[in-house]
Amino acid sequence: MRTGRPGEGAVAASSAWHDVPRARIQRFADRALEQVPELAQDILAAIRREYPGLAFIADESGEPKALVAIRHALELFVEQMTTGSDRPRALPEMFQDFGRGEVTQGRSLDSLQGIYRLGVRLSWRRMAEIGQQVDIPPAAMYELAESAFEYLDVMVAQSVRGYAEAVARQAGERLRLQRQLVELLLAEHRTDPSAFLADRAAGVGWQLPEKVAVAVLLRPAQEAVAPAVGDEVLLDMEGEQPRMVVPDPDAPGRAELLHRALASWSGAIGPSVPLAEAATSLRWAEAAVGMIEQGLLPQGRLLHCGEHVEALVLLPAGELIDDLARRRLAQLGECGGPAHAHRLAETLLAWLETRGGAPEVAAQLGVHPQTVRYRLRQLRELWGEDLDDPDRRFELELVLRARRLRGDLVPPPD
Repeated sequence: MRTGRPGEGAVAASSAWHDVPRARIQRFADRALEQVPELAQDILAAIRREYPGLAFIADESGEPKALVAIRHALELFVEQMTTGSDRPRALPEMFQDFGRGEVTQGRSLDSLQGIYRLGVRLSWRRMAEIGQQVDIPPAAMYELAESAFEYLDVMVAQSVRGYAEAVARQAGERLRLQRQLVELLLAEHRTDPSAFLADRAAGVGWQLPEKVAVAVLLRPAQEAVAPAVGDEVLLDMEGEQPRMVVPDPDAPGRAELLHRALASWSGAIGPSVPLAEAATSLRWAEAAVGMIEQGLLPQGRLLHCGEHVEALVLLPAGELIDDLARRRLAQLGECGGPAHAHRLAETLLAWLETRGGAPEVAAQLGVHPQTVRYRLRQLRELWGEDLDDPDRRFELELVLRARRLRGDLVPPPD
């Protein structure tokens, strides 16, 4: 019962139920216990009518587990009201099992709570009839009704606990299987048959796409919550740099989804490739993330490798570019100081990029055309016929673009 009895610790509130003579309460309890088996059957029949699609699992004896649980719950409630306990006793473990079962069946707790309310309503009608038969005062019956709804709360709490445990277990298992799938997809030279991969994907409810893009992320903080990318995107949060496999990356709305979900994350996403080549997309994403960490690419958002091809192609070949730069740009060491060398290199790159005359180069550099003409004459003196050779022009543009990406057009002297 909800209210305490005199003599149990602090002064208890007045209780109409506790004022009922013990003999009358015992008669009430005896009649209630006699009717428990029939009442349990009636409740189960009502549940079957209200929820015709519900499956009932039998225990070892062949009885529906639901029927056994209803009987136990009724018996415990009668025992509680007979002893005058302040709070409902612990209900059987099977009420947690019911909560776990809802997860297994892919349902929410709504129907289960509806079933419990139906059971309490039918039980209360029967208890009210018995109360009238043994002359339990109305005030005491009101207290009993209040206790019945507290009992309902306990049943729901038990099921919620079981439901939460099952959800956590299911989520943990899905994450484990998802990590395994990501490892398979990103493995180099994968030899697994497609049927095996499809089976692993089905285990996490993932449909194998034709194309994927792989992203590598940089955590904004060690305790950062995983981005809410949805179930379609495979996310592996293990390791220092989380990885993400994005199906059909060019599908409508996919880019916007990633932009919202990864608003506070840095990282890079590789090119869209056939599923069997996911490791290739991963390599480009890892390369881009390495450049972000070195400060060669901007951080603070998810970079698309396709938008930084120049940097990804030129910067990793640093030693080769430096060697070529020393050979092709050696003339800049003969032109009178680093500042002037930088201006000439800047003008040479603008001329190579625009393939235009002095006005076009001047517009790109923001200087006067006459200044550009003067510099172009100097460049012709330094490189001569090399400026007319397509191969030499390509090499010059290559090394100057690479140097610009690093922030220094002029290579250091040997």
